[in-house]
Amino acid sequence: MRGTFAKRKSRDGDDSPPTLRAPSRQQRRFNSRFHLLPHAVFSPLDYWPILAGFLVAVVVLLCFDLFVIENLAGETATHANKRRRFWTSLAWTGVCVASAIGAAFAFAAFARAELAVNPALLEGTRYEAAGVAAAPGTFLLEFLTGYLVEISLSVDNLFVFLVIFRYFGLDRAKQHRVLFWGIVGAIVFRALFIAIGAALVQFTIVLFLMGVFLIVTGVKLVTSEEKQLEPARNPFIKMLARIVPVATAFDGTKFFTRMNGTLAATPLFVTLIVVETTDIAFAVDSVPAVLAITQEPFIAFGSNICAILGLRAMFFVVAEAMQKFHLLKYGLGFVLVWVGLKMTVLPYLFRDALSNPDGHVPIWLSLGVILALLAGTMILSLIIPAKVAVETTEQTPSNGNEPRA
Repeated sequence: MRGTFAKRKSRDGDDSPPTLRAPSRQQRRFNSRFHLLPHAVFSPLDYWPILAGFLVAVVVLLCFDLFVIENLAGETATHANKRRRFWTSLAWTGVCVASAIGAAFAFAAFARAELAVNPALLEGTRYEAAGVAAAPGTFLLEFLTGYLVEISLSVDNLFVFLVIFRYFGLDRAKQHRVLFWGIVGAIVFRALFIAIGAALVQFTIVLFLMGVFLIVTGVKLVTSEEKQLEPARNPFIKMLARIVPVATAFDGTKFFTRMNGTLAATPLFVTLIVVETTDIAFAVDSVPAVLAITQEPFIAFGSNICAILGLRAMFFVVAEAMQKFHLLKYGLGFVLVWVGLKMTVLPYLFRDALSNPDGHVPIWLSLGVILALLAGTMILSLIIPAKVAVETTEQTPSNGNEPRA
């Protein structure tokens, strides 16, 4: 490990504030042999209190969303309630965006303070050339860029979730429950994927292959026609049916119910499985994308989770405005291609033997290109009318208990 939290004692015996002490020889030997993140400036293993504090903040926001925000929105399908739902979701989306920006600045401030105490943390990392003065600013831009990429890719997720919910005939209360627990599961899986990816990207060939994969995915997104989603053909649904009986009707917002005295999964749990497996499939794209922007685990994980936090509220906002941005999928495709090029071809173009020997693309340029692509396709969507309008009105079953067969 590069360093550990410890208290220094003065000569008078008084304890001074916690600081970061240099690693011992035994720690360096352990680090060189077993550390999975040798190129990270701030390893989660060394700075676990920071990670724990971030996760506590995430739990607080999730609980506030579950117990406060949803109650403010109301459950009845009146016109007034629909307007209140939209504005409540829009306001909570703004809170989540502000929280993400605040987290980015907080991490940059933390990095500046830690590097002032122990500048040796930058040794052997991609930030060493930037130096102690410039590295925190780079961290800030990388966090914001990663967040922007993840929140943009989440829009595509939301459209698929909308199709899934309409397929199973979920009303708003059921949609909220599935989205909430889907987000909890997404946080766990993203943490796992980012940990594995961050450990693998130290090998140049892995980073290159991720870039090629993103380029291919982006080209397919731009050129291929949208396929009709068929949740019933999800292989995990067939596996679930072999493990536990599946009820034919909803039981309120419960995931499990009793059917002839036997525990059975409700269609709501089936919907949750479809949403989770779909999100895992999207993570295959999003995790390499954020690792192309930064290999710093705190930034990759933090920006990803901040994007996921606003997913529930953003769903109800995007569902109302989906038809206005029908060209956004092209912008997302071009973003994936750009990020893939950043991992493969562009390092050779930006390589400078003196000032940039590794060929890192300036983070401000990457952020600017992504913003331009997304803003451009959104503006074009407003100028060029869609051929077929996307139906975004909420579908509510007549009795609220009959799922689609």
